Amino acid sequence: MRSVGVKVLKNKLSEYVRLAASGETVLVTDRDRVVAELIAPREGRAPVLADAFLAEAVRQGWLTPPSFRDGQAPPRLPVASLAEVLGELATDRGER
Repeated sequence: MRSVGVKVLKNKLSEYVRLAASGETVLVTDRDRVVAELIAPREGRAPVLADAFLAEAVRQGWLTPPSFRDGQAPPRLPVASLAEVLGELATDRGER
């Protein structure tokens, strides 16, 4: 375990991020008081930020993952045909 002041961390951030990624815990201090920890991602953490955010939301319970039958999403069907959309657009433009 290492400790580093905020000022030094700012100047050598990539070095300390590499240490944390390799499994070492880095304590961040401000005026000799620990204010944060840099650690490697927890087991099961998604490598992509958006995936990690969604996974955390599911763990906290404020987001429910979709339930698919047979593990596949339902087919995406158009809400309206192109002709219907263009017709409505022409009607809306005609009213101006």
